[in-house]
Amino acid sequence: MRRKSGRPALLIVDMLNMLDFDAGDALLKQAMPAAAKIASLKRRFKNAGAPVIYANDNFGQWHADFTEIVKICSGEGSRGAPIARKLLPEPDDFYILKPKQSAFHSTPLAVLLEHCGSRKVVITGISTDVCVAATAIDAHMRDLTVHVLADCVAAPTRARTVRALGMLHESIGSSLAASRSIRP
Repeated sequence: MRRKSGRPALLIVDMLNMLDFDAGDALLKQAMPAAAKIASLKRRFKNAGAPVIYANDNFGQWHADFTEIVKICSGEGSRGAPIARKLLPEPDDFYILKPKQSAFHSTPLAVLLEHCGSRKVVITGISTDVCVAATAIDAHMRDLTVHVLADCVAAPTRARTVRALGMLHESIGSSLAASRSIRP
């Protein structure tokens, strides 16, 4: 039985990223419009006092902390710097570093959501067909209400995003709302 959704939490998945892989240029092109929408949505969540949580890959940097990851991804020489700079975390934002695709796998995210009183997650980020999808499926398995925002996610191609969004809607019933329709 699903519990009632409380305060929604905004999850920003892997938007702090060096994009230092073969499809990095393609993903940057697809993710820039999503980053602008996420920045606007983040402001709305913060103004409403709703939690904002960065769920970010640790890129195998087991000795790095979140601050170091932010610095690396937003620094000179990082292909993903334009996105990272647009979405820089603020001191009152929450964060978790994830070792695998899902933001729930081997992280304290479920405990953090409980602490925040959140039974609804609004998922944004990259890549729609990998980390976003894995996180959405894991959220669903935890009986959370899941919204994956169609205008706040990206994959290296638009076709991959469309396929992943369709799968999430059909398989777990994820809402695919646009960011403007979400109320923090």
